[in-house]
Amino acid sequence: MAALTDLSLLPVIQAPMAGGTSCPQLAAAVSEAGGLGFLAAGYKTPEAMYQEIKQLRTLTSRPFGVNLFMPQPNTADPAAVEVYREQLAGETSWYDTALGDPDAGTDDAFDAKVAVLTNDPVPVVSFTFGCPSRAVVDRFARVGTYTVVTVTSVAEAQAAQWAGADAVCVQGVEAGGHQGTHRDDPQLDGAGAGLLSLIPAVREAVQLPVIAAGGIMRGGQIAAVLAAGASAAQLGTAFLVCPESGANVLHKRALTDPLFTHTELTRAFSGRPARGLVNRFMREHGPYAPAAYPQVHYLTAGLRKAAAAAGDPQAMALWAGQGHRLVRELPAARLVDVLGAELDAAREQLAKGRP
Repeated sequence: MAALTDLSLLPVIQAPMAGGTSCPQLAAAVSEAGGLGFLAAGYKTPEAMYQEIKQLRTLTSRPFGVNLFMPQPNTADPAAVEVYREQLAGETSWYDTALGDPDAGTDDAFDAKVAVLTNDPVPVVSFTFGCPSRAVVDRFARVGTYTVVTVTSVAEAQAAQWAGADAVCVQGVEAGGHQGTHRDDPQLDGAGAGLLSLIPAVREAVQLPVIAAGGIMRGGQIAAVLAAGASAAQLGTAFLVCPESGANVLHKRALTDPLFTHTELTRAFSGRPARGLVNRFMREHGPYAPAAYPQVHYLTAGLRKAAAAAGDPQAMALWAGQGHRLVRELPAARLVDVLGAELDAAREQLAKGRP
């Protein structure tokens, strides 16, 4: 099986961003430019995932990855979800749309997706919201697929090593979108570790290559995480505004719109902590959203879609990392080239002993 460093020419990985952002065109452009592109299978049917993989293979022969969401324990309190539903009644009137079915399922068709990916293997598979069993990891190992588990703590990294994963993606609290914690504990909301403190802690605890994720927007930051012990850097928000990205144009514009001043972690849209630009929906509903993922995600899906259709970013999930103001509206291949040049320059400065 290939080593992590053999999968791409540059230590630059495009993060899998669910909801349509990480489309085949974006992943192909990144892989072709020397990075590692990723598809996001979360919220997709196994057939839709397979069709995206087929499309991606027509666009590049370079390695790429597919990200899977782990099945979630059904621990949500139905009464709390119902209370939240009632609180959202005003939104349904405003956007003239019904709330979704919170009981649409908690496993994201995980087993069926694993079956597709082991029957027709891809180079890399990563996992979010939990750690797969050793049996699942072994299935991928037998077909030559490199496996990565997203972790947010030392304990989660140790679980990934025990399961036999090939690498861990260490996600700092700076990261945009969902925090990839293995267990959703409301008592720990906002308690996530920063990336540069988390990388060395994980490196000392496990013998696995580390992919660093969270707020990375420049080649100098890639150099910093490599110096801290990572083997590669994963960037999401940086690629979100690329023309190849499937993100909604309102989402892309919001990243640099002075109206949106900062990001926060919220449960408002999905019932799980996720970092996004603070908008009206987050301010009004975030404090009351229950710990209920993916129930709240399904509940609010129609509202978010209706808001986008109405051209109103104030009720969209505008996922963004803490470095969102540093986005550059470049084609994905050009962005990879620029990041590579910045990385080389930063390494040269470090070698000379200058900041």
